[in-house]
Amino acid sequence: MEVAHQIGSALIIYSQIVLPALLAAVVVGLIVAILQAATQIQDQTLPQTMKILAVMGVFAVMTSALTAPLITFAKDLFTRFPILVN
Repeated sequence: MEVAHQIGSALIIYSQIVLPALLAAVVVGLIVAILQAATQIQDQTLPQTMKILAVMGVFAVMTSALTAPLITFAKDLFTRFPILVN
């Protein structure tokens, strides 16, 4: 039961880390797609480049906020590891 709880907590933390970058990529992709449709530009590398830059920007700005729960989870997991193993 305890291991299942830890896996659930890890998945929640993973979602918290990935969600801001995913949302940024979706928003930037939508904006670029609308601009490409309006200007009839058919470049396929433009949306990918913009999405990569947006994701890198989100991770650069929010690194400490995104990794704080992960570090706390890892410390908690390693302190309770003997309990989990038994």
